[in-house]
Order: sequence, then structure tokens, then C-alpha cells
Amino acid sequence: MREPQRVRAAGLPERVTIYEVGPRDGLQNEAAVVPVEVKAEFVARLAAAGHRVIEATSFVHPKWVPQLADAAELLTSMERVPGVRYPVLVPNERGLDRALEHGVEEIAIFASATETFANRNLNRTLESQFEMFEPVVARALAHGLKVRAYVSMCFGDPWEGPTPVAQVVSVGRRLLDLGCFELSLGDTIGVGTPGHVAALVEALGGPSRLAVHFHDTYGQALANTLTALRAGVTVVDASTGGIGGCPYAESATGNLATEDLVWMLHGLGVETGLDLSSLVETSTWLAARLGRPSPSRVVQALGENPSRTTAENVEE
Repeated sequence: MREPQRVRAAGLPERVTIYEVGPRDGLQNEAAVVPVEVKAEFVARLAAAGHRVIEATSFVHPKWVPQLADAAELLTSMERVPGVRYPVLVPNERGLDRALEHGVEEIAIFASATETFANRNLNRTLESQFEMFEPVVARALAHGLKVRAYVSMCFGDPWEGPTPVAQVVSVGRRLLDLGCFELSLGDTIGVGTPGHVAALVEALGGPSRLAVHFHDTYGQALANTLTALRAGVTVVDASTGGIGGCPYAESATGNLATEDLVWMLHGLGVETGLDLSSLVETSTWLAARLGRPSPSRVVQALGENPSRTTAENVEE
């Protein structure tokens, strides 16, 4: 399989950790329910491709995200490879209870940088969301779990417009102060641009403990990622095949595709530990089961997308 020509660029980290969100953030917006055995194989294929962080699922109430109703079954059935982290998203204390019951060692919480999205996604105000997170983080840390924090709508909100940088900084710092080891800055609707990314990283005091999570709605995800890397960020969220979106924000399109990110990083001489050929093969396999082509440009260039485009393949 073709590989990018490697030309090392100055000012970039030697290695980047790709935080794979395909099994959770990628699949959560699929209309047809994906069988749990397909999800388990997806996770196994990602580990085989070299991933060392794979967000497996979420203990959100099935009423809100039916696709993830099988979270407990998935965690019970999937193979866990030594040395691979399998974080799980939890929305509240009940979600944490279920995570602890299934031996989860790392969780993520999901906050909002805007008032409207906090209300729509969490049924909370911007301020009262912290009342929900505080006991979750405290209990998780007491049980020896690592806690990551996502912040959504960091660059813009479909109802409120541009998100003030100071507002994102306020939310982010409070989450870090709770004890979260990492803060993922989410461009939920994909409106961020490189200058905005650089300004936000600087306003948060630099890249320490930061990760970035870009959606490619306006084609800016790779440019924004490169800007974050030049600012010193070394953790990037991505979804194999570029699948995903946010069920609570209709304008949120797919995530940055892992393959597109790997092609760029390897071309820049940045190590990821991932095998591009295996990732493309996995995305092609998954696309056949989802019944539609992968939106990843690299998968389109290097793989064979399925010609069938109905959801019937999900049942295979």
C-alpha cells in the first residue's frame, strides 16, 4: 500500500498519541444499530493496528443514545489487549457505578463550554454541570481511575454563535482543578480555524494536559490539528474511517478520520505507532457493515469502499 513520503518538519513533536474515538463517538450517531459482535471486532482490529487508547463505549442512558445500549455486553465480550487503554464515557454517577461494576480503569466526562448546549445535552446550566461532575470525578479518583474531560462547543455553538475564549478557559480550568488528567478541546460543529486554535491553547496556559478533538465540517480539521501540534499538543482525538458526529447538534458532521491524520503525521515524520494499511483495511471492513462508503479521503484513495449503500449490511 502506498505510504506518504516522509519529510521531517521542524517545530513538531516526535510522537503523537491518537486517542481513538471510533467505537464510541464514531458509532453513536449511526441510525441502524450495529451488532455488539461487530463492535467487539472493531475494537480488536483497532488494537491490532497499533492503537494504545481506544474509547470503547459509553454508559449513557439507552433512551438518549440507543446505539450504545449494549455497553455492558461489549465490555464483557471484547478482548482487552495488555498495554491498551479502554476508557469509557460516563455522563453521571449512575454511569460511573456501571463502569466500576465492569472493571473500567479509565473514564471520560463530557462538559459544555456554552449555556445552550449544556441545557440540551446535559439538562444543566453552564454552572450547574459542575455539580454533576464533582462527585463523579471524586469517586472515580478514589477508586484509582483516571478521568479525562471533554469540553464541547469550544469554538462555536449552533445556537449561540462563536464561543468566547475566556468562557472555554473558565470551564476547562475548573475541570482540570477537579482532578482530570487531560482536557480534550472539542470543535463539535467544526467551525474552528488555526488562529482560533492557537489562541485557545495559549489562553489555557500552553499544551500541558491538553488534547484536541476536531470535526471536519468545513474541511479545517487537519489544519487545526497541525496548528495544535505546533503549539505543543501531543494528543489528538480521531475516528477510524472518519465516522461520527454529535446526536445533540445536527450541524456536527464526522470526526477527523484517523487515516487522514496518520497520513499527514507520517508524512511529517511524526511517529504514531499505527499501521496505516491495517487502519484502511479496518475502515473498509466497517464501511461494508455500515452499508456506506467511508468519508475518509485516505480510505477512499487507498481502500475499496463497498458499492452497497443500504443498512442491510449491518445485519450481516
